[in-house]
Amino acid sequence: MIVVTGATGNVGRPLVQALAEAGARVTAVSRTAAELPPGVPHLTADLADPASLRAALTGADALFLLIAGSGLELDPEALLGAAKAAGVGRVVLQSSQVVGTRPGFPSHAGLHAFEQAVQRSGLDWTVLRPGGFASNALLWAEPVRAHRTVAAPFGDVGLPVVDPADIAEVAAAVLLGDGHAGRTYELTGPAAVSPREQAAAIGAALGEPVRFLAQSAAEARAQLLHFLPEPVVDGTLDILGRPTPAEQRIGPDVERVLGRAARPFADWAQRNAAAFR
Repeated sequence: MIVVTGATGNVGRPLVQALAEAGARVTAVSRTAAELPPGVPHLTADLADPASLRAALTGADALFLLIAGSGLELDPEALLGAAKAAGVGRVVLQSSQVVGTRPGFPSHAGLHAFEQAVQRSGLDWTVLRPGGFASNALLWAEPVRAHRTVAAPFGDVGLPVVDPADIAEVAAAVLLGDGHAGRTYELTGPAAVSPREQAAAIGAALGEPVRFLAQSAAEARAQLLHFLPEPVVDGTLDILGRPTPAEQRIGPDVERVLGRAARPFADWAQRNAAAFR
């Protein structure tokens, strides 16, 4: 049996679907209820309370571990200890590219600690390090719906954002297959795409133009400070405006694991056009 945490999210939901379609026994875990494929049980649990995972982990062979937020409030040793005590033999951790490219980035300190804990856990482990998510474009859904505009800083700086569906497919392949233990996979899209190009792709998916409005870094910073801590905002803007060569690199691991190229942003925009209508 495979336990999937974060089962209601952008990656967890398609991962549960993929595992169920492959015939795997799956238990979906999240803090809130969700609509799931037939036959997939759901359990409510909080990763901050490893004891709340006990029922989900009983009888499990593998664990997909998705850490929401900073992860600093969690105890990685306690979580992995609970999994090991339940008989789990394999863990797949969804981490972030930033752990490798900017190890001192404050918002990812928790994920860095989880990577270290996973690697010394004694379990078969695999770490997934996705770059920026294509689904972050959903932050533009309201202004696109209201007046067909996208406002963002660094309009012509491209990053190879990754489709969450690709992350889920890689996770499913790792959980169901062999040869992935002890590996760290960096997951990106197939090409760098700028905010201006993302706006154009959303417009193409809608069949009508979406106008791009260039924001200053100061304007974007003020907006982000409404829902993110200051160090995280400054680090995020640094990545968006001054990405390192490693952050702009097209990673080979989606194709290496799945045997096909990663999905482009335009594909994500077509599949999610309804969110912008």
